[in-house]
Amino acid sequence: MSVSLRLWGGIEERRIAGASWPASLPKKGKTTIILRCLDRDEPAKPTLALEYTYGRRTKGHNTPKDIAHFWELGGGTSLLDLISIPITYDTLRTFSVVLVLDLSKPNDLWPTMENLLQATKSHIDKVIMKLGKTNSKAASEMRQKMWSVMQKDHPDRELIDPFPIPLVIIGSKYDIFQDFDPEKRKVICKTLRFVAHYYGASLMFTSKSEALLLKIRGVINQLAFGIDKSKSICVDQNKPLFITAGLDSLCQIGSPPVPDSDIGKLQAHSPMELWKKVYEKLFPPKSISTLKAIQDPARDPQYAESEVDEMRVQKDQELEQYKRNSSKTWKQIELDS
Repeated sequence: MSVSLRLWGGIEERRIAGASWPASLPKKGKTTIILRCLDRDEPAKPTLALEYTYGRRTKGHNTPKDIAHFWELGGGTSLLDLISIPITYDTLRTFSVVLVLDLSKPNDLWPTMENLLQATKSHIDKVIMKLGKTNSKAASEMRQKMWSVMQKDHPDRELIDPFPIPLVIIGSKYDIFQDFDPEKRKVICKTLRFVAHYYGASLMFTSKSEALLLKIRGVINQLAFGIDKSKSICVDQNKPLFITAGLDSLCQIGSPPVPDSDIGKLQAHSPMELWKKVYEKLFPPKSISTLKAIQDPARDPQYAESEVDEMRVQKDQELEQYKRNSSKTWKQIELDS
């Protein structure tokens, strides 16, 4: 909730919100994806907090340009409160979410994905509820639109819970992931396929490969500018997954990758919880404190400025001295009393 991006396209504005991982973790490629979509040949920089950029697309001669607005969230689970800035009452109806997950960090994958999606969904539900109080018709249309990704005769229609707005899940660093043990790849692929299908989301893997980046660019352009949606699909775990929303099925995904004898021992109240337990059995999550850790931007060497840094050190020292003096003063007051 990576997580993400947001865009406007066509006659009305479209927004894509993107989620990311903690800034202290290695780069996942969110900024690279955005730059590639905007045809910008410049080095990607780490994302700090919530960053904004935009792109334009011309439909034809003497026609207004469509504008795509991108909001990129850094800090992962530590900055979830910032989700409320781009996703608002006024923007929700044309908003999409792109969640970028680092495939090379499987132990961090589920908790980061879960926290970002739950926080985003909770905020969106509140905004829809607020919308319903003033415009019940618009709120009702949004809820109906959630199901548009799934064909009416799809066998899983009654078994899923579509995300309130369009959602795309991107697994980055496939070049590292492809060298994982086959069984580990199988668990990660099946799990992400289940989560994406359950939420009515598209799922795709990418890396530095130009061919994969072009496919991702096509998906982003579809969200941003309303161009035709890709009908291609790849569910082979030995290749980069590419599954457009609504084209997968629980039958094709199969059951959680765990022996039948073990499934009965796992206590779960829902299919999502069962998949979570199976996944975390193989990839135990790191501690909450580790996931929420975020580097102090003031100490990031990328933004070093000698004069500013020297003044910061001086002020830090003055603050510490003030704290010590204040502590002594309060102790003296207590003694006097």
